Amino acid sequence: EIYTFCQSCYPRIYKDTYLPVPKKCDPSIEPEGWYPPGHGDFYASLNNSGLLDKFIAAGREYCFLSNIDNLGATVDLNILDMLIKENATNNNEGVEFVMEVTDKTKADVKGGTLIFYEDKLRLLEIAQVPKDHIDDFKSVKSFKFFNTNNLWMKLSAIKRVIQKAELNMEIIVNPKTLENNAHVIQLETAVGAAMKSFNGALGINVPRSRFLPVKKTSDLMLVMSNLYDMSSGSLTMSSLRMFPTTPLVKLGDNHFAKVSEFLARFPTIPDMLELDHLTVSGDVTFGRKVVLKGTVIIIANHGDRIDIPTGAVLENKIVSGNLRILDH
Repeated sequence: EIYTFCQSCYPRIYKDTYLPVPKKCDPSIEPEGWYPPGHGDFYASLNNSGLLDKFIAAGREYCFLSNIDNLGATVDLNILDMLIKENATNNNEGVEFVMEVTDKTKADVKGGTLIFYEDKLRLLEIAQVPKDHIDDFKSVKSFKFFNTNNLWMKLSAIKRVIQKAELNMEIIVNPKTLENNAHVIQLETAVGAAMKSFNGALGINVPRSRFLPVKKTSDLMLVMSNLYDMSSGSLTMSSLRMFPTTPLVKLGDNHFAKVSEFLARFPTIPDMLELDHLTVSGDVTFGRKVVLKGTVIIIANHGDRIDIPTGAVLENKIVSGNLRILDH
């Protein structure tokens, strides 16, 4: 069965006066004056919908929460088994909250991380860090892990912290600019920030394969390629890939930002099994059955166009200039 529930909406407030943007308490009248207050609203919305009570009454014990764009976020029975065993051996007072973290790379420097403060594990987001400590936060040496936002929670514990008003999440101030150029702020919360409200919260270091977000067409290119195989409904790294890490792919925003543009320029996704780094900028189109290896940089300057021929094999190449291939 599939259940749905509505998230809350909060009024935006003006940055200079702190007054609410909407004049009336009706989002349908002034939709631009309202916003969803971050995924930290999950707890209140699930409870207010009645689904939390429904699941508990049905004997459900745990929930798994993840970002919708994370294609690696599947139900891991090993983690669930650990939760059940920990609670069975501790009179149901063992682990109530688990956050999956994975090794941080240079591509993840903005991701939230775990800190130990006041005898509790806490989530620290970049928006909470003072400007003069941003470089410390981004350091892979200082903070080796980051939050995947794959979370496991005990349903009865969620109910308890809500009933006892123990749900404590830091407020994140998110500045925005409306279409009329008015400067407003949104007050948001992050779902992982509630971990300090639960007993026995843990962070578990999981493989990178459990974090496959698809936010840009460069991410889409990776998951559509032969780097991954589909197994039992899950994406797994191809056994033909020599390294467990994924290539770094950068596609220019002017020609590849939209999915329709991306698909038009890639009739088939190139073979990327031996690719380390790909940068594509400008008016570039790929033929079919292209193979990319090592580091490949393709740059078409303004006014130029580059067509990569069908069947081309590019290994450690820099391609620039103007190359047109027309159908005969």
